[in-house]
Amino acid sequence: QVQLVESGGGLVQAGGSLRLSCAASGRTFSSYAMGWFRQAPGKEREFVAGISRSGGGTGYLDSVKGRFTISRDNAKNTVYLQMNSLKPEDTAIYYCAARSAAFYVGRFDYWGQGTQVTVSS
Repeated sequence: QVQLVESGGGLVQAGGSLRLSCAASGRTFSSYAMGWFRQAPGKEREFVAGISRSGGGTGYLDSVKGRFTISRDNAKNTVYLQMNSLKPEDTAIYYCAARSAAFYVGRFDYWGQGTQVTVSS
């Protein structure tokens, strides 16, 4: 089992940047593929970015490609989401998730509580 705690959300103007962090408990962090999801008001939760357990493979939602970067530090049990050139449509609650597999495609088993990101125009 792994527990996930997100941080780094907040209010930012359009064009600005934020870096989200997700700290994981336990000593088996490197055995999990990780992902970031988001849910805007009135919309379904969507996949934003994923990273394989080794960090060698990543994937992104088309609308964030070139603006967001997912990374992980297995020594610190932490996954990050660097968000640049933010747009108002990026406003959402962002969730960190872990999957007990090598790759980030498929069902995720563990979820954090979420962190709010608000982008003003």
